[in-house]
Amino acid sequence: MNTVRLPVSGGGTSVHAFGAPAPLATASAPPASRDVFAAAHVVADPCRASAAGGPDQIDWDATLELRRDLWSLGLGVAEAMDTSQRGMGLDWQGAHELATRTLRAAGELGGRVVVGIGTDQITTDHPSLTEIAEAYLEQLTAIEAAGGDCVLMASRHLAAAATGPDDYLNVYDKVLSQARRPVILHWLGAVFDPALAGYWGHRDPYAAMDTVVDVMVAHADRVKGIKVSLLDPALEVRLRNRLPAGIRVYTGDDYNYVDMIAGDDDGHSDALLGAFAALGPYASAAFARLDAGDLAGFREILAPTEPLSRLIFTSPTRFYKVGVAWLAYLDGKQSHFRMIGGFETGRTLLHLADLVREADSIGLFADPERTAQRAGAYFAAHGIG
Repeated sequence: MNTVRLPVSGGGTSVHAFGAPAPLATASAPPASRDVFAAAHVVADPCRASAAGGPDQIDWDATLELRRDLWSLGLGVAEAMDTSQRGMGLDWQGAHELATRTLRAAGELGGRVVVGIGTDQITTDHPSLTEIAEAYLEQLTAIEAAGGDCVLMASRHLAAAATGPDDYLNVYDKVLSQARRPVILHWLGAVFDPALAGYWGHRDPYAAMDTVVDVMVAHADRVKGIKVSLLDPALEVRLRNRLPAGIRVYTGDDYNYVDMIAGDDDGHSDALLGAFAALGPYASAAFARLDAGDLAGFREILAPTEPLSRLIFTSPTRFYKVGVAWLAYLDGKQSHFRMIGGFETGRTLLHLADLVREADSIGLFADPERTAQRAGAYFAAHGIG
């Protein structure tokens, strides 16, 4: 039966009856109208996953299969980012192995990949700006040597060490001047990672924008674009209107991506989104409509997914990857719901139940009977139902 008993706030349960999956006409070719990447998650080995974290907890076959699925939908993969628990259970050693495995698989299948690089191999408590730049360069060199394009992720070490905008300009100048391939910068707001508050030398993001623009103008030949994850549509629009021609803004706004991608008379954003790891078929079908010049059709497909994305990314936002893994499990894309570092405990059972209801309301689940069985068994194992 396609029903499941789910917990409700205030106590007790209710019976949820699943609807039919959404009829989506997906595409296998990459979108022509926008540059699109989904930030994929990693699948843990359920027998090894624990609070300790580490790359030995990864189920490599299942993890790479998720990437093949995204490539089959025409989407690029943003690898070794926070969706894959980078810095939250996965260190540089594990991220490097993940990136090289994904790049190898992409080469075999013609898939597109960008790889996050950072400074997370630093072990000292108070690294200097020189040490931070050298850490970035170590990772940049490693990924470029493996044939990868890089996303220069925001660094917690730099946020702690910098005393003002000039320190950011200094570090980014040292790194970007040695990049052999155009890179994507990364502006991650404190809502995603509180340790990044004040990044670019200002607590006010609108003031910080001046530093961002200075970096990108100075290195326009080495910067492909910037991923913006601030959940502030007005700021994103203002930034993309200030950038030199040819430099892209990749929206990371998992609350408002439809408007950001659709754009306005002055331009649009491209996409590098964790939400698309959970919504791959919808993104594929929507961009196929956009490629055909059907903006209304693009909105018709993708707009109904935003409430689910907002629920996945609800506060505390750093636990959003729990929802991505939960939905992948319910939809048959992985065989269990365990995460590196025991990260699945970051969300309540009530939240997981809400995700079931919201995802089903848009027809996310390809096999509702399987989803009902998996959800029912999981909640029953926790004494519900």
